[in-house]
Amino acid sequence: MDTPHLLLGRKGERLACRHLLREGFDILARRWRGRSGELDIVAFEGDLLVFVEVKTRATDRYGAPWEFVDARKQQALERAAAEFIAACDLGRYAYRFDIASVTGGEVSLHRNAF
Repeated sequence: MDTPHLLLGRKGERLACRHLLREGFDILARRWRGRSGELDIVAFEGDLLVFVEVKTRATDRYGAPWEFVDARKQQALERAAAEFIAACDLGRYAYRFDIASVTGGEVSLHRNAF
């Protein structure tokens, strides 16, 4: 059985995917895991490859979820993204990193977050 914080995280990922689909993104992968780490959502927005880190919190009492993506996490995401690009032969596409911040069921997308 999953712990409450894992269930909250999965719910946040589902909400973020729905939000991205409504915004016109095409979801390529969810919860992709490589040697370098995990990518929550990989999508295309037009011809642009987008790596979306999803951060979910029940409340913003201790800060907005996107604020918890620190420099160490950004570096880990960059390594995982490079591995994904190489594994899927997507080097011809420009890419960016977004953060989907989910609080209390509301999603806000921070484009080009880092």
